[in-house]
Amino acid sequence: MIRIFYRDGAEIRLTQTESKFATIGRDNVLWIDLISPSGEEKRATEAFLDIEIQSRAQAEEIESSSRFSEDDKAIYANTNFLSPADDEMLMDPVSFILTDKILATLREIPLRSFDTLQRKIQALPDQFPDGFTIFVEIMDKRVDLDADIVELISKDVSLFSKRINQQEDINEEFLLDINQLQENAMFVRENIVDKQRLVSNIMKSKRCPKNSDLKEDLSVILQDIASLINHTNFAFERLEYLQDTVVGLINLEQNKIMKIFTLISLLLMPATLVASFYGMNVTLPFADKWWAWPAIALLMVFLVVGIWLTFKHKKFL
Repeated sequence: MIRIFYRDGAEIRLTQTESKFATIGRDNVLWIDLISPSGEEKRATEAFLDIEIQSRAQAEEIESSSRFSEDDKAIYANTNFLSPADDEMLMDPVSFILTDKILATLREIPLRSFDTLQRKIQALPDQFPDGFTIFVEIMDKRVDLDADIVELISKDVSLFSKRINQQEDINEEFLLDINQLQENAMFVRENIVDKQRLVSNIMKSKRCPKNSDLKEDLSVILQDIASLINHTNFAFERLEYLQDTVVGLINLEQNKIMKIFTLISLLLMPATLVASFYGMNVTLPFADKWWAWPAIALLMVFLVVGIWLTFKHKKFL
């Protein structure tokens, strides 16, 4: 699918036909949004912009240090947009191409931030004079969504902390839940840092307009990203603390169980020794007396109680 936003007088119109490139002037085009484009749509966009658009496989294979590049024709930037899915985070690659104040985007799935922006562009055409302004708006909306994800992680951390304080369901499964949340926090942080690098490179690019308002908007986005990184780091540190706490509680519970087993073994050991001694098939002292069995039973009870009182006195219990 292709969506072409172009200026028609004071309005911004939308067309979804690549054949419109022949009738739309290059100076009027603001944004070309490619969503799982066909080969014909991709070739038409490349011919119109006189550039080569990367495939999704190429965009995914790009190293983090090479996710931004530029030449004499355009700026190429690649990043991932996160979306929560059950207990995991899905990463959807998005490619940005900025050339002659035209923005071209390549993605594989619908994204809420893009759909919201497309409606805003048509409703408020005066706020979007060129593709760079649209790019800044996309990044601003994306950072807001990332902030919502960080807030969700912080809420989950608070819920986990509450469960620990109430000693509710503290087991190995709970520990795995904390580990999964740590993974999500790590993915979010890496993604936010990637956007920080992208915006910084855009600001340093010679092809970026010298518009002071645009620079100021990008600076605000960088400040928001820095704030999100701090919040994510704090959430990750809290998760590490919770993980250590859960491991400690599990170890204490296991130690209590082992302590009980050890105590039972020690309590029964003397009685077992006496019973084993008198259970031998040999002649033993007082074995022929009528009071032998009650005396032996009383001796075993005395030994058990004596050991228990000794442990109690030593505060081993």
